[in-house]
Amino acid sequence: MSDIDTSRQGPQATYQAFLAQGRFMIQRSRETGEHVFWPRVAAPGGAGDLEWVAPSGNGTVYAITVNRARSGDRNIALIELAEGVRMMSTLPRVETAPIGAPVTARIEEAADGPRVVFDLTGGDAA
Repeated sequence: MSDIDTSRQGPQATYQAFLAQGRFMIQRSRETGEHVFWPRVAAPGGAGDLEWVAPSGNGTVYAITVNRARSGDRNIALIELAEGVRMMSTLPRVETAPIGAPVTARIEEAADGPRVVFDLTGGDAA
């Protein structure tokens, strides 16, 4: 896998380029160690020294809902990563899961490109 030149594109394009390479990456402040997600040019505290790092991929379900539709049901989950940031995603292999259930990230191909989804790490599916 080649390295991404983060100086030639914006944070969102860089995030998508990493996903296209099969790498889930988030940003961290070099000075404070604070992790951030969504990709951005500066941390909420003002730190502009963000670097790209690979998260552990571990997290927990912070909130989840199930959208029911004629085309099929799907869940939308708010996942809190071990690094302290939260991200919206889905748990594609289950209908729902209890709050606090442990999950692990993986990259899945979707119609509009790769995306990060999560799988339960135990038998906690509801």
